[in-house]
Amino acid sequence: MKNKGISILIGLVLFIISIGCEANTGEEEANTVIKIGYLPITHAAPLFLHQEMYDGENAGYEIELVRFSSWPDLMDALNAGRIDGASVLIQLAMKAAEKGIDLSAVALGHQDGNVLISKNGIHAAQEMKGETIAIPHTYSTQHLLLDELLSLEGIPYEDIDIIELPPAEMPVALSEDRIAGYIVAEPFGALGVQLDIGEVLAFSEEIWPNSYCCVLVLRDDFIESDFALTKRFVSNYATAGEKADIGEEIVYSVLQDYIKVEKETLDISLDWITFTDLSVKENEYNKIYERVIDLGLIESPPTYQEFVDQRFMDEVKLE
Repeated sequence: MKNKGISILIGLVLFIISIGCEANTGEEEANTVIKIGYLPITHAAPLFLHQEMYDGENAGYEIELVRFSSWPDLMDALNAGRIDGASVLIQLAMKAAEKGIDLSAVALGHQDGNVLISKNGIHAAQEMKGETIAIPHTYSTQHLLLDELLSLEGIPYEDIDIIELPPAEMPVALSEDRIAGYIVAEPFGALGVQLDIGEVLAFSEEIWPNSYCCVLVLRDDFIESDFALTKRFVSNYATAGEKADIGEEIVYSVLQDYIKVEKETLDISLDWITFTDLSVKENEYNKIYERVIDLGLIESPPTYQEFVDQRFMDEVKLE
């Protein structure tokens, strides 16, 4: 009887273990969910196209795009680990890295596509003296571009009243004459032109060729948890960027799911932006590195080697 009782006990234990193993196997077979934060801007187009092209069975992972209405809210979530990565202003990510948040830039969001819009009647930078110009954030490429333009034109920084405004508010503020111009991520520049409330005073490539704006960053703990998954995700992201550059009808239909503007506005916006080469180049990054120090925005920004993980885009080039 005693041996029989032991046998029954052992059998029960083995049964429980087998159930646990089956449950674990089910968890392993489930796709990993990658949470990526974004703002509804054209600069994040590769993310939106990626969602359409690669998700679920054909990718081996699920993408959950998490929308934010402001950069501070997005950065709070990223810094706290509530999302795995984000399409974000490069200077904000550099500032977070300076504070000790373990982030790595793995690709660009786009190239070009930052336009200085002035109210109708202002046709030259010199005419902006004494005026109010809006930027989306102090830690932004738009701020650096405006500073660069002032420097090129010999206009003292203090001769312009620079304020921060939410991107969506900028065209409205311009139409109400509360500001004389703004420089911001797309499609808000294109919207000002399309609504005929402003005009293009300068394109970013005229002010600062190859200036970086938004980057795709991932938390280091996410990268380290599954290198192969990260490699696949970044490769698919780069392919989606190439698709965004082609401008097929699917691009417009997908973007309009995330950015609620007319096709005419997206036409203008996409014409100003390129998405093909999304590698973060060291020489271009170093220009931003030096400028944020010069402006006193970031005291000890991360170096290229500390902040950029180029391994994934290098793999894309080899494929």
